[in-house]
Amino acid sequence: MSGKQDASKGTGRGGAEQRKAATSSGPPADRPEKIRNVALVGRSGAGKTLLAEALLAATGALTRMGTIEGGSTVSDSDPSEIHQQRSVALSVLPLTVGEVKVNLLDTPGYADFVGDLRAGLRAADAALFVVSAVDGVDAATTALWAECERIGMPRAVVINRIDHPRAAYEAVLAACQENFGAVLPLAVPIRTDGSITGLLGLLSGTVKDSGAGTAGPTQRPATEAERVDAEPARATLIEGIIAESEDETLMDRYLGGAQIDLHTLTADLEIAVVRGSFYPVLATSAETGVGMTELLELLTGAFPSPMERALPSVTDLDGRPVGPLTCDPDGPLVGEVVRTTIDSFLGRVCLVRIFSGTLREDTIVHIGGHGLTDRGHQDHDSDERVTHLQSPLGAILRPVPYCVAGDICALTRLTDAETGDTVSDREAPLLVEAWEMPEPLMPVAVHGAARSDDDALAKNLGKIVAVDPTLRVERNAETHQLVLWCMGEAHAEVVLDRLRSQGVKLETVDVITPLRETFATPAGARGRYVKQSGGHGQYAICEIEVEPRERGAGFEFVNKIVGGVVPGHYIGSVEKGVRAQMEKGVSAGFPVVDIRVTLVGGKTHSVDSSDAAFQAAGALALREAAAEARIQLLEPVSAVTIRVPDASVGAVMTDLSTRRGHMTGTTSVGDERTEISAEIPDAELLRYAIELRALTAGSGLFRRSYLRHDPVPHNVVPATVSA
Repeated sequence: MSGKQDASKGTGRGGAEQRKAATSSGPPADRPEKIRNVALVGRSGAGKTLLAEALLAATGALTRMGTIEGGSTVSDSDPSEIHQQRSVALSVLPLTVGEVKVNLLDTPGYADFVGDLRAGLRAADAALFVVSAVDGVDAATTALWAECERIGMPRAVVINRIDHPRAAYEAVLAACQENFGAVLPLAVPIRTDGSITGLLGLLSGTVKDSGAGTAGPTQRPATEAERVDAEPARATLIEGIIAESEDETLMDRYLGGAQIDLHTLTADLEIAVVRGSFYPVLATSAETGVGMTELLELLTGAFPSPMERALPSVTDLDGRPVGPLTCDPDGPLVGEVVRTTIDSFLGRVCLVRIFSGTLREDTIVHIGGHGLTDRGHQDHDSDERVTHLQSPLGAILRPVPYCVAGDICALTRLTDAETGDTVSDREAPLLVEAWEMPEPLMPVAVHGAARSDDDALAKNLGKIVAVDPTLRVERNAETHQLVLWCMGEAHAEVVLDRLRSQGVKLETVDVITPLRETFATPAGARGRYVKQSGGHGQYAICEIEVEPRERGAGFEFVNKIVGGVVPGHYIGSVEKGVRAQMEKGVSAGFPVVDIRVTLVGGKTHSVDSSDAAFQAAGALALREAAAEARIQLLEPVSAVTIRVPDASVGAVMTDLSTRRGHMTGTTSVGDERTEISAEIPDAELLRYAIELRALTAGSGLFRRSYLRHDPVPHNVVPATVSA
């Protein structure tokens, strides 16, 4: 993100000339009831970003719209977004309609960036599902709808891109109703010479033209023919609204032929949308402006304010629950960092949703983060002064004096804040219950292009982990590889691009699966370590027998020395040497497991024997035994649970058989989805996050946990490390 330099020098995406209407934020919202936080969600390519641009332009927040191809949209300021021509991060786009401030949260539509999608839903009070009139509804969007339903998130649907030559509005509406349930249009498209130029409001009976060929949008009464064509849809809409009405007499009156006035229908519609039991549909075109007025009316009139939504649970720093929060500007300060970026001029830039209280400039606040140690985010508690409070418009930051409960702001120049942290009063610090973070399951191994680059790589990785909770960094002690666990290829590309942009020279290499070694056959050997080079020498001889144990039985050392040929104080030295060699491996450089080593003989020297000599002899003896035995490589096997749509079960199970997977069961979990349990070697899971997505049109999910190590088949040649 960038600050004042954007307004003076341009951003490389259109510059200040295009964005001059957005340089001033105006007075901040001062009442939660005048705020709407709406997440734009949907598949990549549905048109969320351009729809947001059109809404900003329609309300005067922008002088003109940017383009995806030109990299000039307000949402997509990250170099990776411009390069990939798709959103990869959450952005906040506030606009004002009358007295209502609407914070649009433009979320990424690609599955790799689901972390920012979940952050957007956390900061929002309603979700606007954007569906392409060209591409329709995909399985991932359907799964997201079901997820929002489980948490009671109010939602509506926008069928976008209705002006496209291949648009099929009616077919896509039918697909929405099939996949989402009882979603009902509030308006029907009006065509002029085959092109959609406006919408007929089913409740109002008026047509709003987009303004093609005129000075702007116009409104007129529907013609008789238009009313007749729209009557079936109008009747269905009215019945749907009445079915959700709290007035139980309304349906009887309607069926009896009474005319229900527009005010009553509109009020009941808005209540049902806020309650999350009614889901309106609108048609839009970001390019021609069709539907923008109607969509703004829906956002401000029907979607809930922050005061109408339950807030997350909070605890004190010791984990004790605190009474439920309310969206009160005068209440205790509680906010949450939903996204963090690092700017070369401004340092850490944190997007914060304020749940309670009012955050003001020059205030000392408590920053607390707990519960993400497995992702590299250590628990931390610190106090920091808020010196720069901003209202974000994408990458543009505008200073504001305060931010009230329900609103979203940006804090700059903080030292410790990370995504997921809680911002609260210094005198009464609190922690917001963490939201569910997706598990990164695709490993990418990297190293510095030269040894001198390793320090820069480690330093900059720390910064990226701090801002991206979906990234996990692992330094594997067995393979000695630095592994970045990512959400998929696109996520990995963004992470690597960000590292390279910081001047880090790095290379990617094949991921090595951490194997184990074991003895498949018994063997005996003699370890002779005798050296003489002036002064005291080194003398130790030990004889051992090695035999395999059952899988998982571990290591056992047995002493069968008779007659004191190896003094008792050297017995432990032999064991130390054997254990040290087991850690290094005896064949492919992986640790040795599940063996019994028996010390059966040896020799000592009255002067030259020592602890170090017998350790060396023990290690040598194990290596010599390995040369005589057959060494078996063992590979890790994970217990994997895969959740997929019922229609994809066959394809997924067939694919599992090609991965040496062993299926252990299937369970129906509702929502037309099935959970498949299987045991799969880890080597077959390196790219499974990508391949499962391809098999299930982006809707498949899986989780894994280590189960055991099994022998590597003879026809599989794993990557190894040096011993």
